Amino acid sequence: MRIGLVGYGAGGRWFHAPYIDAADGVELVGVVTRSPERAAELHAERPGMPTYASLTDLLAAGVDAVAISTPPPTRYELVREAIAAGVHVVADKPFAPSAEVAAELGDLADAAGVRLSVFHQRRRDADVQTLKTVLDSGELGTIWRFTSCFDLDEPGSLEAGPHGGLLRDLGSHLVDQAYWLFGPVAQVSAHLEWVDLPEGRTDAGFALRLDHAGGVASFLSASKLNRLVRRTLELYGAHGSYVATGSDVQTRDVKAGRRPADDPSGWGYEPAQHWGRLRTAAGERVVPSVQGNHASYYSAFARAVADGTEVPVGVADAIEVLRVLDAARTSAVEHRTVELG
Repeated sequence: MRIGLVGYGAGGRWFHAPYIDAADGVELVGVVTRSPERAAELHAERPGMPTYASLTDLLAAGVDAVAISTPPPTRYELVREAIAAGVHVVADKPFAPSAEVAAELGDLADAAGVRLSVFHQRRRDADVQTLKTVLDSGELGTIWRFTSCFDLDEPGSLEAGPHGGLLRDLGSHLVDQAYWLFGPVAQVSAHLEWVDLPEGRTDAGFALRLDHAGGVASFLSASKLNRLVRRTLELYGAHGSYVATGSDVQTRDVKAGRRPADDPSGWGYEPAQHWGRLRTAAGERVVPSVQGNHASYYSAFARAVADGTEVPVGVADAIEVLRVLDAARTSAVEHRTVELG
């Protein structure tokens, strides 16, 4: 599958390109960037990689699929353009300004006969994959509560303005992980923390409570401006608990210059100091890290395009995540719990 990458900022450079390189059945054949600085980085890291000034130019050169990793306000029109051209699409999250618009894009993709998948690749984080094995083992019995906290000391990476904010950025991932683990959400309560920036008022931190239809309560929180770096996952069930710290090991390693294609079998394991602890009546034991690998998202997307199988994250799942995010904004502004039908 010949894929083009639209955008070579932090998302395209750190979260898409290295994993496209490492995926089975995928070849990166061109990059769209208008920034001279980004183009210089691209040419230094990938000599000879074709560069295009627009998605239109990339499509004219010929690709099977595109991955769109541009700022949030631009994604809707770019996804529409790619669908209209009949190419398959991986869209960064959030890929639409609302759940209703997301449904519209899904309908357009279906009508055009192209595959549209949303880049919720953090289902494939090592700490989440390890927690999933604990959940599936049944050792904790009925799950009561899930806690996920992701604090970053990254003021400069906060997407500012009415289309940005941490809720729709990192919150998209945390909500998707909770939805993937525990299913549909029935109620949403949210607290947002706001800052006034030149681009407009922006949420810079959040704390959410999601009550899942299946009975689990998920508590999700994140920040970028509080000078704190922390990643924790906790499960509480009728038979015990599971608690783990994480290090976002894949992102750390990519930014340090390592690449998943260099060591596919050794990539994406949390170091031993971050392994979780499972506590039940039988005692306490350490749970070694399961492998996390974002490249497997692109391998699965390539198979879906080739075989007609399910894409890694379908539009229906992404719509549910957007419904929760929309409800969270309403909850925070109106100071009430929002019911989801």
